[in-house]
Amino acid sequence: MSTHPATFLPKARFDELLQLLDTAGYETIGPTLGSEAIVYAPIRSHRDLPIGWTDEQTPGGYRLRRRDDEAWFGFAVGPHSWKAYLFPPRLRLWQARRGTDGFSVEAPAPAPKKRAFLGVRSCELHAIAIQDRTFFRDGQVWDPHYAAARSQALVLAVECEHPAATCFCVSMDTGPAVDPRRLPLPQSVPPGAPTTLVDLVLTELADGFVVRSESDAGAALVEALSLALATPAAVADGQARITAAAGRMGRQVEAAGLRDLLQANLEHPRWDVVAERCLACTNCTMVCPTCFCMSAEEVMDLSLEVSGRERVWDSCFNPEFAAVHGGNARPSIRGRYRQWLTHKFSSWLDQFEVSGCVGCGRCITWCPVGIDVTEELAAIRGGTGPKPTPTA
Repeated sequence: MSTHPATFLPKARFDELLQLLDTAGYETIGPTLGSEAIVYAPIRSHRDLPIGWTDEQTPGGYRLRRRDDEAWFGFAVGPHSWKAYLFPPRLRLWQARRGTDGFSVEAPAPAPKKRAFLGVRSCELHAIAIQDRTFFRDGQVWDPHYAAARSQALVLAVECEHPAATCFCVSMDTGPAVDPRRLPLPQSVPPGAPTTLVDLVLTELADGFVVRSESDAGAALVEALSLALATPAAVADGQARITAAAGRMGRQVEAAGLRDLLQANLEHPRWDVVAERCLACTNCTMVCPTCFCMSAEEVMDLSLEVSGRERVWDSCFNPEFAAVHGGNARPSIRGRYRQWLTHKFSSWLDQFEVSGCVGCGRCITWCPVGIDVTEELAAIRGGTGPKPTPTA
């Protein structure tokens, strides 16, 4: 944990923190109310936060409701994830424009902005760490666009006190408490990329926040604010709130041995059962904070004067995703759902030595037909197919 002493930020002074970030050139992104959900957007003052609102989540269901108090971060996670700012849904790779002497290649997309991510939950920190492993590959080969965005990001986490009915971060050992020591960071990063992930950790109390600095940048913010030390009572209050949240998980998964379990049950009858319900709509992969499937599109304007290539999010649920010359490796919804679930909980470990799931529950909430991954995993574990002895 942090070597810096915990301090206390009164809610009455919260906008001073936002002003410091603005002065330092950061665009602060945080939770706001929009499109009848809690979504991430620019934050300029505490009044932009969804104060007094919470979310009710069920398989295939999401709605906002007023809380009985005025908590500032009294909700779980919405449809947005931070990967949209680090691995954007659409990114221009290059562009060529017709001129009098033919086509000339223009610069790629502008450099990413300096952004402060406000309100990052522990499960989302783990998701960013997992994407670091994906895009940095331990510093040997890396995605320059992702590395550039990560190097410009300042991360202000807020510990989660209000898990949704679809959350299971405790089962995946990813929350709700923020512990930088547990983050699955890559062993090495490319030149210029950050070696830490979280800068400040805030725990909300009734009248303010217990603040922990986890980096030099975070400590500099605390120093600039001249925050007083948090009292032992405030620290204990914050810890008690997070402990209570850990006991209110809406879902759970028996994570031990999942890798081998799924590999041994590739022909389990449950795959046929879930395929009868799955629409292959890609919602689960779009809201997932760790999914990284992508493709490239050739883009041309109607005047035929500008042409280029853009990288876009893709999904293993798209029929064309597994299409190769001469056929399709996964022509059925059964095969595509099996690929997604086994990759997320099994073969991801072979690729990156960490699970691809952080237990945020988004794939359950935003599935139109309410498919519940925890239910599917339990059905496979409890079925009649071969079940290996748990090894992890």
